[in-house]
Amino acid sequence: MTKLSVNVNKIATLRNARGGNVPNLLKVSSDLEDFGAQGITIHPRPDERHIRYQDARDLKKVVKTEFNIEGNPISKFIDLVLEVKPEQVTLVPDSVNAITSNAGWNTVKFKDFLSEVIKTFKQAGIRTSIFVDPDTEMIKGAKAVGTDRIELYTESYAVNYALNKEKAITPFIKAANIANELGLGINAGHDLSLENIEYFAKNIPNLLEVSIGHALISEALYLGLDNVVNMYLHKLK
Repeated sequence: MTKLSVNVNKIATLRNARGGNVPNLLKVSSDLEDFGAQGITIHPRPDERHIRYQDARDLKKVVKTEFNIEGNPISKFIDLVLEVKPEQVTLVPDSVNAITSNAGWNTVKFKDFLSEVIKTFKQAGIRTSIFVDPDTEMIKGAKAVGTDRIELYTESYAVNYALNKEKAITPFIKAANIANELGLGINAGHDLSLENIEYFAKNIPNLLEVSIGHALISEALYLGLDNVVNMYLHKLK
């Protein structure tokens, strides 16, 4: 079964909108695990506009499942991950001003940089994953830099799902087959939702984990967190 990791950035965004500690990020994260989530994901950015660096330290003390920290490996981020030592770090090439992640790594162009960063994390016993587009050369490049897993950037699938789901998923099936041949673990994330997750999970061979935040939290406004988490788990079986 594909594991569900819930990205709690939006909970932090809501908290920060009023100051204080409502909603309580740590309580919500623990509740999500109790509801069935198999991981908690955060993506701190340099301006700390949603997840704060201190949140990463605090969550490490309460997360009982898998803790995944995403981000661009600038020096501050690398130091945080090495301090907190989550089960997994996912490297994302987002710019400082990006509203959300919008591209995968060019694993060929940044081979030396990624190789060094990944080596640093792996020496600390942290599983590594890198955000990539469903592109053959980028996945081969991911293998060359020594990452344990890739996270397929699924925005194009989500955008085109309603138009032609078979066409939308084709490059991701091809990418997954290549990753499997190379011995890379496969994660996926970005704009996956209750509408499109089941078809994706059924067609991607050996999909280990999906990271879902914006859609899941938005759907929970209508359906409730407990219910939504279990709806995802049902679709991922």
